[in-house]
Amino acid sequence: MPLSLNTRRVGRVTVVRCSGRVVAGPEADSFREHLTRLLPGEKQVLLDLGEVTFMDSSGLGAMVRMVSSFRRVGGDIRLCQLPPEVATVLRITNLTQLFQIYEQEPEAIAAFYARPSGPEHASPMGIRLLCVDQSADVLAYVRELLGHAGYDIISSTSVPDALILLRAARPALLVLGPNLKAAAGTRQTFEQECCGIPMVELGEEFATVAAGEAGTSLLQRVQARLGAAAPGTGD
Repeated sequence: MPLSLNTRRVGRVTVVRCSGRVVAGPEADSFREHLTRLLPGEKQVLLDLGEVTFMDSSGLGAMVRMVSSFRRVGGDIRLCQLPPEVATVLRITNLTQLFQIYEQEPEAIAAFYARPSGPEHASPMGIRLLCVDQSADVLAYVRELLGHAGYDIISSTSVPDALILLRAARPALLVLGPNLKAAAGTRQTFEQECCGIPMVELGEEFATVAAGEAGTSLLQRVQARLGAAAPGTGD
């Protein structure tokens, strides 16, 4: 089975789902090239290996080289859903000490957001906001607008991924677009876990009114919902 690489962003984490064989030749080359293209913009990468059917020494070597490349620039590559064969190879080669390995995607994504407690580990970022909208264009504008205002923005176009981020990143406020689509159970769980978190809703008109007017209104509503809290002082 040829190697297939499917990539999506979950907040600031880039999830790369690998399917097929990671072996010497075009597959290993494609694997390296795909990950190299993520730099320097995407530094936090999760490799989901659940559908990898075989990995030879060249494929393993490519993975080792890439984790070193990411760590040199302050990033990281972590692994989840290892097939038994891949897990065995990592164990007998002692490479389990090189990689952080997790059972499932949600657990691994949450680990990227975990940080030690205590004042010496205080975040340099601002108050964390989670933005969810079906439109990638709307999210791009909202991220830039609120990011320049000093807020720490994570975002997703997917309600299931937003639920992972909600649990992992503990945002201080939610910015939600209209008509978010998800399976009934997922949507209900998301709404339940949103309870108690301040929220600003993007109306149907947000995507079509003048950008300056929409942005000014959104920023004012975010500031009002957060009350006295100021950017740069939150989690």
